[in-house]
Amino acid sequence: MIDILGFTAGFLTTLAFLPQVIKVIKTRKTEDISLGMYIIFTLGVALWLVYGILLSSLPIIVANLLTLSLASIILVMKIIHG
Repeated sequence: MIDILGFTAGFLTTLAFLPQVIKVIKTRKTEDISLGMYIIFTLGVALWLVYGILLSSLPIIVANLLTLSLASIILVMKIIHG
């Protein structure tokens, strides 16, 4: 039951990034996105991923791996097109 809760929370928080990723990829417009915030956020998610790996917690690993991928897309687009 706890893993179901973790997977659900991870799914919803990861899904929240999808509209922003789609918009940035389609428009290539990132001027309203804070570079500093995305650098800090992406590093934080990477640390959560390491934490999940060290705990062997599949919900934390999966959610943060997916979120790291989406956040990294936005960060790279911001650096390239910012």
